[in-house]
Amino acid sequence: MTTTTLNPPIGRSTLPFVDARHPDRPLEVNCYRPASHGPDDPVVVVQHGMMRNGDDYRDFWIDAAETHNILIVAPTFPNEQFPKAEGYNNGLVVDADGAVAPREQWLYTVPERVLEALRHGAVIGAANTLRMFGHSAGGQFAHRMLATCGPGPFAAVMAGNPGWYTLPTLERRFPEGLGGLGLDDAAVIRWLESPMVILAGDQDIVTDDPNLPSNPEALAQGPNRFGRAHFMLDFARGEAARRGCACHWQLVPVAGIGHDGAAMSRAAAGWWFEGAVPPLDRLQPQGGVVA
Repeated sequence: MTTTTLNPPIGRSTLPFVDARHPDRPLEVNCYRPASHGPDDPVVVVQHGMMRNGDDYRDFWIDAAETHNILIVAPTFPNEQFPKAEGYNNGLVVDADGAVAPREQWLYTVPERVLEALRHGAVIGAANTLRMFGHSAGGQFAHRMLATCGPGPFAAVMAGNPGWYTLPTLERRFPEGLGGLGLDDAAVIRWLESPMVILAGDQDIVTDDPNLPSNPEALAQGPNRFGRAHFMLDFARGEAARRGCACHWQLVPVAGIGHDGAAMSRAAAGWWFEGAVPPLDRLQPQGGVVA
């Protein structure tokens, strides 16, 4: 298998990327590389929302990147090549006929290969702390990646304002649960014991957003995204208690913020690199997106 090399220049860049497992579906990697970033400095992989706007999500992180010397890597999955929720949020795990794809074909394995291409380009090294943040559809992607594939190279995974959740149970089929994928109880426990953060805007409470999932499985989790975040954590804690294992998940509310990718990106950066969500006056979007 040919090794791809990525070596983004200083500042903003948009680089073509052909994943070896999906050679007929080209994607892009939007990066921001501070001038002082070295191979052992932090890296944040940012997963965009349903608008497939990885360039915007990269830009939401630029201030934090410069302040904390972070390489921002935003793999961008165009809707034309990766259509609808099945082609992005749900990771191409199950096809239209309900058949489970081979694990190496799941989109959740793509970010790790993007990082390997950056490592091959000597942009990152072996000692980096790697984190993943996803918002909205990207929050669905991030937590489902952790659920199905484990943490892989990531020291931390944060899901911001997902529209609905895959639950940590084998008794419901994917994407409502983890059933039907060949996973076992050990995989569920591994997920529950992973330090996942659910970042939830406390004003993400609209119920008539056309982009809010309204399938019966999603509605069963609550009427809005903020409520569904609480449902998810409560469900996980119940599963952990039933299984006799720990639940290391956190739900971090973001006061005053709704479904806004820019503000939630700032909140995530503050939580990870400053130890707390910044105050509202630092989170207010400057023309942010709603996805």
